[in-house]
Amino acid sequence: MPATTPAASFWQDLGWQPSPDQLQLLVQLQQELRQWNSRVNLTRLVEGDDYWVAQVFDSLWPLLPWLQNAADAPLQCIDVGTGGGFPGLAVAIALPQARLTLVDSVGRKTQAVQAMAEALGLAERVELRCERVELTGRQRQCRGRFDLAMARAVASAPVVAEYLVPLLKADGQALLYRGQWSPADQAELDRALRNLKASSSSCEQRELPAGRGQRTAIVVRPTAACPPQYPRAVGMPSKFPLGQS
Repeated sequence: MPATTPAASFWQDLGWQPSPDQLQLLVQLQQELRQWNSRVNLTRLVEGDDYWVAQVFDSLWPLLPWLQNAADAPLQCIDVGTGGGFPGLAVAIALPQARLTLVDSVGRKTQAVQAMAEALGLAERVELRCERVELTGRQRQCRGRFDLAMARAVASAPVVAEYLVPLLKADGQALLYRGQWSPADQAELDRALRNLKASSSSCEQRELPAGRGQRTAIVVRPTAACPPQYPRAVGMPSKFPLGQS
């Protein structure tokens, strides 16, 4: 299938313009995704707006503060539940100063995403870990290591918070990608964050282009060291979410 790229208005709407090399990598990522998706069934969001809006745009719009200051110091980032490689691979392309750790518990997916990262020339900055994130959060080389921890379409917000907060440096930030978001959702998340010694620092919402719906980006910051009992054992965060009334 021939390569297509979005109109200039797409990038204006996003608020960030990729360099020619970055745009070429995003096009190549779509091609790699097509090839691997036929073998591994990574995602249904591969063509047209499914790719450019629901994958690329949705991965990058919450990161505008970082995208607009791309000359900043190196960033250590982690993408939890990366699935077919989003937002992680899009972030690696858009933020050349970032090193990415991508975590997923499905081996065939991590193998495919590793191969895509290598094909894109990103292997030096992208590391794949095939494991449950409850285990990642207890590994010495991961706990408390990251400037930015992200999760998109993984689980409920309190569950995602328990996955992400233990991974953060003292001045790090967790980015929770959500869809519709209500005051009740925020209250539930806030209750969970009290257990984790963290708090929400911002909540931003926007409509995706092409009628792709509302998205919410919640930034969470530590208020103190995350208690050592979190994350709990594999399966416990999702079975007994923090903050449930």
